[in-house]
Amino acid sequence: MSKETIKPEMLKKMFLAGAKNLEVKKEWINELNVFPVPDGDTGTNMSLTIMAAAREVGGVEDISMSNIAKAISSGSLRGARGNSGVILSQLLRGFTRVISKEEDVNSCVLAHAMEKGVDTAYKAVMKPKEGTILTVAREIAQKAKEICEETENLQDFFKEILAHGQEALDKTPELLPVLKQAGVVDSGGQGLLELLKGAYDGFLGKEIDYTAFEKPASNVKFINTSDDSDIKFGYCTEFIIVLNKPVSREEENGLKEFFTSIGDSLVLVSDDEIIKVHVHTNHPGKAMEKALEYGSLSRIKVDNMREEHEERLIKNASQIAKEVELKEYGFISVSAGEGLSSIFKELNVDHVIEGGQTMNPSTDDILEAIAKVNAKNIFILPNNKNIILAANQARDLTKDKNIFVVPTKTIPQGISAVLAFTPDLSGDKNLEKMSEDSKAVKTGQITYAVRNTMIDDKNIAEGDIMGLSDKGLVAVSKNIIDTTVSTVDALIDDESEIVSIYYGADVTEEDANIIGDMLTEKYDELEIEILYGGQPIYYYLISVE
Repeated sequence: MSKETIKPEMLKKMFLAGAKNLEVKKEWINELNVFPVPDGDTGTNMSLTIMAAAREVGGVEDISMSNIAKAISSGSLRGARGNSGVILSQLLRGFTRVISKEEDVNSCVLAHAMEKGVDTAYKAVMKPKEGTILTVAREIAQKAKEICEETENLQDFFKEILAHGQEALDKTPELLPVLKQAGVVDSGGQGLLELLKGAYDGFLGKEIDYTAFEKPASNVKFINTSDDSDIKFGYCTEFIIVLNKPVSREEENGLKEFFTSIGDSLVLVSDDEIIKVHVHTNHPGKAMEKALEYGSLSRIKVDNMREEHEERLIKNASQIAKEVELKEYGFISVSAGEGLSSIFKELNVDHVIEGGQTMNPSTDDILEAIAKVNAKNIFILPNNKNIILAANQARDLTKDKNIFVVPTKTIPQGISAVLAFTPDLSGDKNLEKMSEDSKAVKTGQITYAVRNTMIDDKNIAEGDIMGLSDKGLVAVSKNIIDTTVSTVDALIDDESEIVSIYYGADVTEEDANIIGDMLTEKYDELEIEILYGGQPIYYYLISVE
């Protein structure tokens, strides 16, 4: 094959083929995670991120480089889950900013786009680590830049950069010792390589099943009703505007003014590629007609609020319809487990996003939560290190509220952060105080190993019970009680006062109390709390303060 440029139709096929390959390989990529815990992670997050973008790309009917680029960027941005998904979305964001300006792309345009993608992704990560997806992406971009002028044939170009990418991936264990000890390469780097390999298959014209990316029918419902006495604006109207070009602040304000003139309960979130709109109106057609002046529409949803579960929804719709003054502060927390979610609600958290370790919420999930919280200033508690980047991305996309992301990495840190909030302090001062107080909490997690491996010179067999702390593996045995007590032992020091143990969905209260009694007898000077968490995967979450 002798081809020197890629046309928009080919780019679409390549991207969908890459997404398909990544989706197929996700479980294999999950198995490359250093810690053998049963929580999915990298492969799942990258797959969900790329599939969100692929659905947008699959729905593009007016095929142009600009439209395909917008779909890739906005879809991956909103669908980003976990650190690996957010980094992937930023790689794609930078990449598409370059190609969106071209009618077709050659090897040097691709090289420049890859370089821009790497630059964008590195800027999104506060403390980039070498030996990760960033390293593999950078090495591929550097190789592309090095050879692009001499390698106009794209088949030769792709072969060389893929081979170099594999070499870079194979070297990741030398850059991150924890990878070497576990005997794996970086899972994020592997995911990126699988995306590129799939795209190359699409370029070569290999048979790919694209049915998963066919455009879904719009979920539009118009229901006639004669009972409209309780609701001022009857149609809950939602859609995404895929912009023809970025809108100015003046244009955005003009859109807001128009939508509020025909309805209320407006939520409008925008970036350079898309505007997400939610409005209650009696004229959804007028809202969409106005939106079409700025671009094409996607994910249209119109619900007649007068017809759905009358008693409950009419009451809610009435509350939404009337003008309510925004309160000063609101809170959003990520949580997994009935008990843990109840604890956050008892601490006056406005909205709990169900997710966490087993399913990281996407940027779009967090944006939707922000839209539901009626406050000028909102604190987000990710409660997982793999959700912080997605929360930051949602913060940066929110224009009408002040968003503060408290970098909590565990549920106990999130609980401590909420308790540290002081209404008399400013948002910035509260962010500082909540962050500092959350860092003072030591956290332990008890789960089981899904494969054989070695971590911190400890041999782990499939089925072993592991105790993980903020700093890594601290205990491993065949017994849940032994591992839990050993983990608590490792977390306690001379300054410890309170030990809180949250038992999960697979643990009985009786078993949890046995551990509580053992610890009370062993540490009679400490306050020992046994609380229901209901979390999946983890038998116990431990908090030591």
